[in-house]
Amino acid sequence: MSILKYISVAVVAVTSVFAVTACSSDKNNEEPSEPATSAETTTETPTEPVTEEITEPPVETIQEMPVSYPEIQHSYAGDLYEAERERLNNGLVPTNERYGYSGGGYVTGFGADGQSSLKFRIDTPANQHYDLSVGVASDSIVNCRVMLNGSELYRFTTSADGQFRKITYYGVFLEKGHTEIEVVPENGEIMLDYLDVENSYSINNISYTTDGVPVNPNASDAAKKLVKFLSDNYGKYTLTGQYVSGADNAEIELIHEVTGQYPAIRFSTVSDTKSTDNVNACLQWNAKGGINGITWEWKSPSSKSSVYTSESDFSIWNAYTYDDISMYSANELLNMLNTGLISQDCYNLVMSMDEMAVNQLIPLKEKDIPVLWRPLYEASLGYDSEDGGTYWWGAGGAETYQWLWNLMYNRYTNYFGLDNLIWVWNGMSSTYAVDPTKFDIASYDLYTDTEKFGSRSEQLMAAQSYINNKIIAISECSNTPDIDALFRDNSVWSFFGLWNGEYITDGSGNYSEQYTTRDELIKAYNSEGSLTLDEYNSLNNGAELPAGKRNFSEELQKEYNEQNTTEAPVYDYSYDYGYNEYDYNDYNYDYNYDYNDYDYGEW
Repeated sequence: MSILKYISVAVVAVTSVFAVTACSSDKNNEEPSEPATSAETTTETPTEPVTEEITEPPVETIQEMPVSYPEIQHSYAGDLYEAERERLNNGLVPTNERYGYSGGGYVTGFGADGQSSLKFRIDTPANQHYDLSVGVASDSIVNCRVMLNGSELYRFTTSADGQFRKITYYGVFLEKGHTEIEVVPENGEIMLDYLDVENSYSINNISYTTDGVPVNPNASDAAKKLVKFLSDNYGKYTLTGQYVSGADNAEIELIHEVTGQYPAIRFSTVSDTKSTDNVNACLQWNAKGGINGITWEWKSPSSKSSVYTSESDFSIWNAYTYDDISMYSANELLNMLNTGLISQDCYNLVMSMDEMAVNQLIPLKEKDIPVLWRPLYEASLGYDSEDGGTYWWGAGGAETYQWLWNLMYNRYTNYFGLDNLIWVWNGMSSTYAVDPTKFDIASYDLYTDTEKFGSRSEQLMAAQSYINNKIIAISECSNTPDIDALFRDNSVWSFFGLWNGEYITDGSGNYSEQYTTRDELIKAYNSEGSLTLDEYNSLNNGAELPAGKRNFSEELQKEYNEQNTTEAPVYDYSYDYGYNEYDYNDYNYDYNYDYNDYDYGEW
């Protein structure tokens, strides 16, 4: 997925030693050993068997860990690091042939193979959040990575117009002292001008204000209660969640084996709408007091059926109609098909939608089970690809996607009366935004390769720029968020859902540390900033959590408000400072100077 990646740099050392003991009933209820007897019998009188009292070994438990991060300080920063003044190697050269650069020039010579990069060595004045900007130009579209002390921080793509542009990544937490920022173009030549490091105030604007009321005015009491719970605790805790690959909940049991905890949310996917396996599993999870989340992997209603545009022969434009067909019965829709008022594709679309409702959702409604309902996911993904979108429901563009969302919402809410659904919109783009009166939660799917997850504050800020007063969550992720970083960066997503498969298990069904280590998983599930199944049930039933729980986000907000007393100067990088009229050699820069003079060896 082409999604920005934010990797935390302030990793808090975990000083405790975590020991996990699998507490299965088989191990805790072993048969007692055979009675001890003497090796020889000296008399014929039977003796009483010698027995010892069997005591069960104590089960080691994992203590809850308080949210912890370096003390945040406040110091003015506004440093511009010119690329041509950094250490150049691997063919990089300074030049000044283009207009629009700052300083004495810029650096080029990266090539197109992704083997060359430029490292900026910076010195930050305090533990705080910074906005990092690069000045860059290119004659082609180039994918670039930005690395922070050797780990990927984020990615960006250049424009192809040859103009220098300032590209900013907001709210990066850096510790005081030396830091290395590396810019790596992957597939083409760039002209790198500078790195700008400034104070960040943007995370102050992250808000956790929601009304706590479902958009469906007829929502069931259970749905209302869950929405209110999520709203009341938004910004205070992040709910843990796990995707399962089957009704046996193997991934959830594996998490319990490793962490001693169960996730608060069981996430499942449905592709076979006729099977009742997931319905039964949802009923069982609800009986445990857990939250159910369902994603519909909707295979196109066509002869060549798939969720993927490239593998399907279905066109949503052929199904599109201006008529409101959401309240028509199947027979009425059939008559509309026979009279030419709707197409065969439109009729098939609604029938497929109805089958999902009847077989998967109505049985849960009848049991009054609320569902975090996530249909039509990742709609904007790959829209600029040759196929015109990764999934068929987004491939027609925003107009047809929004039509389909409205059709489903109105039909499920008004025709079928599915008042147990809590609607999770996962379009992941302002272009694909739907009517805010027709969804309760906005969510993002955030994947890295194998880098650490951090807090992904940049994505949360981007979402809140066009989503107002809504709960925002992580509906899919490749590794568990760093709970400490969430609170440090004022980016407390409502919940997360770790994907299944390689993201948690190896080929033998054992826990895999490829994306999240055991210690990281243990820490995420036992942090005071996260909610597991037991904690969710305790809070949901009116109990109080153990001492140490508090609203970290409000306290952090108070700290950040202090930054407003420090005013940063505003730079106008579009202003022509006249550097271009000078010959580059007039600056007499010596690019062969001894870098040891700058104490780089200490770093």
